[in-house]
Amino acid sequence: MFTGIISGIGRLHDVAPLGADATHGKRLTITTPTGYLADVQPGDSIALNGACMTVTAFDADAGWFTVDISAESLDKTAGLAAPGPVNLEKALRANDRLGGHLVSGHVDGVGTVTHFAAVGESWDLCITTPRALGRYLAYKGSIAVNGVSLTVNRVSDHAETTEVSINLIPHTVEHTTLGTLTAGSRVNLEIDLIARYVERMLGSR
Repeated sequence: MFTGIISGIGRLHDVAPLGADATHGKRLTITTPTGYLADVQPGDSIALNGACMTVTAFDADAGWFTVDISAESLDKTAGLAAPGPVNLEKALRANDRLGGHLVSGHVDGVGTVTHFAAVGESWDLCITTPRALGRYLAYKGSIAVNGVSLTVNRVSDHAETTEVSINLIPHTVEHTTLGTLTAGSRVNLEIDLIARYVERMLGSR
């Protein structure tokens, strides 16, 4: 489990194939801020842009670790197939503060940024999501975008998509990779865990 509070910005340094064709996954090598891996062990979970991954190897002194990602996961996520910056979050400990919201690290869908611009001291971020996710999105509800816990300011349903509007404070823009987004950027989305269970319980009735 995670909270959606990003603990560091890493860089996807290398993407190496695990096999000869597209049915095979990739081995990702991620570089990290100094000291980030001091408390990490093999098998630990670290979320990359909101997708939970398992550490397969690491060098804490050199500041890098590797994960293996399946072809299925690559197909269902964004931003993990080529080098670039990534949001990092280590798995939640039982005694940690829950500063964001409950995040599982399982990407529910990929959205597309339609608008990202400064408004006063903040930033207005608009994302179109798959229509199937629309029923889980609500005004003042929670959503994780590339692993970042955010609050929905507005929801608009359309025939094929749902659009959400989110306000980003300067701290979020400066301390996550969300500041690099532009119109057309694809982002990983995870809906609120509680909303998922509420739908299941109501549906069973």
